[in-house]
Amino acid sequence: MKTSQSLLVLALFASISAGSADPVKGDGSASLFNGKNLDGWTQRNGTATYRVEDGAIVGKTKEGSPNSFLCTDKLYGNFELTFEVKVDDGLNSGVQIRSQTKGGPTGRVNGPQVEIEASGAGGAEAGYVYGEACGGWMVPKGKLKPHKHFKDGEWNSYRILAEGSKITTWINGKLIIELVDEEKFKSHPKGFIGLQVHGIGKKAGPFEVSWRKLMIREE
Repeated sequence: MKTSQSLLVLALFASISAGSADPVKGDGSASLFNGKNLDGWTQRNGTATYRVEDGAIVGKTKEGSPNSFLCTDKLYGNFELTFEVKVDDGLNSGVQIRSQTKGGPTGRVNGPQVEIEASGAGGAEAGYVYGEACGGWMVPKGKLKPHKHFKDGEWNSYRILAEGSKITTWINGKLIIELVDEEKFKSHPKGFIGLQVHGIGKKAGPFEVSWRKLMIREE
């Protein structure tokens, strides 16, 4: 092996061992989460807690808290985001994309949110796109049909593709929605990615939602 090749292999091994972002995946994706701590993320709104456990980010509800969001410090525009998620029955959650805050860094988180929700007996709206604090469902009512592609109590793979005004989502390889929203793209062309723990008021709990293998490829 040539010296330059040896140095590259050693550098790659050191990067992986340190839990750093992975910029050398074949498709150009990089990790949003180093698997060890929450460096590169900032919590906004709410008092839910976030911790790292077994290589995953775990969000836990707190009674009386409004919606909480763990947000990337970096902003993203066009991208492909993939991750795996598992959520307790009884908890609604989501992942913010191209999101922002109203009234400065400590303001209300707002922007498109890809829904995370257990299917239950009758199916649910997992994978559809909701305008968090900016208008409600972005998906037309006629296309907002409950489904059971989300497997309750298991890890589920999500894929989100944001290309200009078009947002496309998949769960476990199943296409959920291909949405075009020009107005939302004008107001939210770029922003942070946020992991939501939904407020539960005085419901029984606490509940948890976990994310792992968070990868992003910028367009």
